[in-house]
Amino acid sequence: MEILWFLMALVLLGTVLATVLRPYLRGRRDGIRLVSPDAPDAADPAAYDFLLQEQLDVRMPGPDPDLVDVLDVVRGTQNWRAASQLLAGTGAEGERRWQRVQAFAGAASLELQQQPGGTGGAGAGAQWLRSWRTEAPKDAGGAAVQAEFLVQQAFRTSTPGTDEFRIILEEARAACGQAALLAPGDPIPYVVELTIARGLGYPRTEFEQLWLKILDRAPAHMGAHLAALHYWCEKWHGSRELAYSFAEAAAARAPQGSLLSALPLFAVYEHMSEITLVSDFHNTGVVRDAVEGALYAVHSARPDDPMTAHVRHLLVFFLVQAERWGEAMAQLVRVDGHVGALPWTMSADPAADYAVYRALAVAGYEANGGSPATLPR
Repeated sequence: MEILWFLMALVLLGTVLATVLRPYLRGRRDGIRLVSPDAPDAADPAAYDFLLQEQLDVRMPGPDPDLVDVLDVVRGTQNWRAASQLLAGTGAEGERRWQRVQAFAGAASLELQQQPGGTGGAGAGAQWLRSWRTEAPKDAGGAAVQAEFLVQQAFRTSTPGTDEFRIILEEARAACGQAALLAPGDPIPYVVELTIARGLGYPRTEFEQLWLKILDRAPAHMGAHLAALHYWCEKWHGSRELAYSFAEAAAARAPQGSLLSALPLFAVYEHMSEITLVSDFHNTGVVRDAVEGALYAVHSARPDDPMTAHVRHLLVFFLVQAERWGEAMAQLVRVDGHVGALPWTMSADPAADYAVYRALAVAGYEANGGSPATLPR
């Protein structure tokens, strides 16, 4: 029951942040004390070389210069070949390929939203994706991007449960099958299908068969585990206990250097709306263990693991709520500049919400004796 108590407290605290603290943190420092009567009024994130709110990149959780360069080329020239080359040179077994597939699909979806019209699925605003699929139908990367593009379109442009929603997801499912045939060892088509499974409501047995295909190809794939967690968190696919059991089992079998130890923290976040009020909620066993598991995960992860940024962003959210200011600042100095991750992406203005928590961390850190000179980097 303690997880239920915890979640309501988060909702209450989020309301307080939105209605009371956000105006203050955005510049109207009018005497409100954030942490204690000794908290400084002039705590300034800029003193830590943090980027201004308007400079924050909302597209990705962390840096990927090669991807940014290729996205600029593709958007500027409407030529798909640079995207194909980048994906072809990205290892199928790692997380980075999955993030790049998502990014290309997201770019196409955004272009279509800005310039609707046309035919063939990609429309006037994403002709490069349409050309990619037409001119290179056996390109596995293009097939994977097309499948993910259709999934994103289904959730962005139609209502779950409607005929339109199901038709788009069935088309995405067919694209996943084609991508899987083109690259039998690539887990990405099956990772894409995990979201389709959630949207179409796969029976548990069918979902588990899909999950086994992923485990055969990439058993420690963090992105796949997050997608599967979303399936288990849906009320019509399982109970809250099943979701936590899935996350805890994945964490328990996590190999050295894996981020799967952080999965229970994502499970806690997914059920925040179901929590009730409890005093000192951040010290409940469920939350404390999940936070410690995530801290261990980022400490032991490979330096080049692109999923580390996802975990660090979620840690900022929980560490600030727990008033663990120094630990929150240690995460912020490693992720600042990019905010394309949970929990910020659930907001209509991810950069603004991130800036609120960042300012809270700075104020709390300085109120307890910290300064730019004392912060390890």
